[in-house]
Amino acid sequence: MARTPAEHAEWLTRTIEAPLEPELPIVDPHHHLWTHVEPAYLLDELLADTGAGHNVTDTVFIECGWGWDRSAADPVMIPVPETAAVAELARRSDALRAERGGGARIAAIVGHADLRHGADAGRALDALAAAGDGRFVGIRHATAWDADPAIPNHRTDPAPGLMDDPTWRAGFAQLARRELTYDNWLYHPQLPELTRLARDFPDTQLICDHLGGPLGVRSNAGRRDEVHATARASLAELARCENVALKLGGIGMTIMGDGWHRADRPPSSEQLAAAWGPFFRFCIDAFGPQRCMFESNFPVDRESCSYTVLWNAFKRIAAGAGASDSDKTELFSGTARRVYGLDRTTPEVPA
Repeated sequence: MARTPAEHAEWLTRTIEAPLEPELPIVDPHHHLWTHVEPAYLLDELLADTGAGHNVTDTVFIECGWGWDRSAADPVMIPVPETAAVAELARRSDALRAERGGGARIAAIVGHADLRHGADAGRALDALAAAGDGRFVGIRHATAWDADPAIPNHRTDPAPGLMDDPTWRAGFAQLARRELTYDNWLYHPQLPELTRLARDFPDTQLICDHLGGPLGVRSNAGRRDEVHATARASLAELARCENVALKLGGIGMTIMGDGWHRADRPPSSEQLAAAWGPFFRFCIDAFGPQRCMFESNFPVDRESCSYTVLWNAFKRIAAGAGASDSDKTELFSGTARRVYGLDRTTPEVPA
């Protein structure tokens, strides 16, 4: 039976850990803000998580369909209000952080533009840039789709083979002209499509979210070794594209198939690291630390563990991979700063 938000909050307290390596700087390159999902996750929650003991200095907001104007007369402009709302929260957060003495800066915004509008998507990109108050750096148009009807497709209702569609690609071509990044959330069988896209658009910075989406539910349940082998082969090919970075995270999502959310208590960081360490280490070896970045995917990954426990798991994984100090800098902050150009976004307001 599903827990209420209050019950889930209590459940998370059953596994408490002190932050490991609390001085290590972290840029969290993947979080959401919303009120359209229960419970809401806004500045209070974000600052509480990022200020709970790990040294999270900056974050990157990733679109989540929050506040879209689905009644807009111009459908190209439907997602723009989300970026405007997050830019306003980012401005407010600077003052709140100074007042509270903790929490991370919302340094960048990744919005959404529907690339199915073709070249006309460029109008949305320009509107997003205007709404982003200097923080807008790119978009995510997720393409997560699977042939198994029991697996939920992304809320943007993608069609199979979307990344190969000529009209969609005409919209995608608008990104490089504006030096914008492209995030993609997809499922592991779709990784070859992403590889084709990366090869055909070498001047666009692509980011593959959540380890390339290795599925662990429905028709993929109980097939972890097979799924991971398939995903590894596809990721190895994707890693040959120098314009692709990989986000290491998403392991708290129920769709990954671990079932942490059904246990009597949340997993420890040791359990998370043991379950996912080998796959993470493969990814780091394939892409290199300079193209990998740990991500929280909060509050989605809150389904399975707390923010503190999750980043402890990442630190354990990095240690298990034999990461040097310079490697850890890349994995926890450097790659995200470089890929999203955080040094070019709005500078921090002095306290």
